Amino acid sequence: MVGRNRVAGSGHVPAKAPMTTPDPEPPIRPRFLDAGEAALVVEFGAAVDPATNDRVLALDAALAADPPPGLAETVPTYRSLMIHYDPLTLSRAALVAAVEGRLAERAAERAAARGGGRHWTIPCCYDPALAEDIEEAAALVGLAGADAAARHAEGVYRVYMYGFAPGFAYLGGLPEALALPRRPSPRPPHPPGAVMIGGGLAAIGTVPMPTGWYVVGRTPERLFAPEREPAFLIESGDTLRFEPVSAEAFAALERRAAAGEVVAGRAA
Repeated sequence: MVGRNRVAGSGHVPAKAPMTTPDPEPPIRPRFLDAGEAALVVEFGAAVDPATNDRVLALDAALAADPPPGLAETVPTYRSLMIHYDPLTLSRAALVAAVEGRLAERAAERAAARGGGRHWTIPCCYDPALAEDIEEAAALVGLAGADAAARHAEGVYRVYMYGFAPGFAYLGGLPEALALPRRPSPRPPHPPGAVMIGGGLAAIGTVPMPTGWYVVGRTPERLFAPEREPAFLIESGDTLRFEPVSAEAFAALERRAAAGEVVAGRAA
């Protein structure tokens, strides 16, 4: 028979079409949103993920390396970059054009300009005397306190941004086993260096305040120290792990940190 492939019993196997890898989808075109008369938000998407955050940080670095006249400050978040500017010096149209020019640069060049990407080891004490909510949070996800601490210490976390208070670091990468909603109402002020979980995320809080997060550990490290240069120890785009330490080791490290020593480890 002509025009048909004979397979069974013929010994003839039709040639397969060469396998191709589909082209990656182009990144979502950013939206430009006004925030008053002197700020512009460049929004890169709706999802909170490393790829979107990389685009935010790459633009932030490109503007820092070559800022247009009139740019005052940039504020990176999970998925957007807020740009404060002087409208008497820099028009909105000129700012948008400057941003689009930076976005047109090659991704590799933007990544190189951003730098960062350091990896930190943050000491963390999970002793219930310091990890004030570890037992409560563990019970909510069906784990013993020690098991919840172990799961938390296994995670590799990405620093997405600072926000809410000086040195309050929002972290992605919380193990799924520890995902739980934030509290229905705030608890009393957390201690300095609180390591917290809630809403599927992790966080480190530096300034004591009421919180809807669960305090599952404490670190002696100071992410924010205004007398230090730089005042903020870790940067958006860095990654970190928590190294469990005893209550005794925590006390010793806290004294060293109070004297100005950086007690976190950083990969070269």
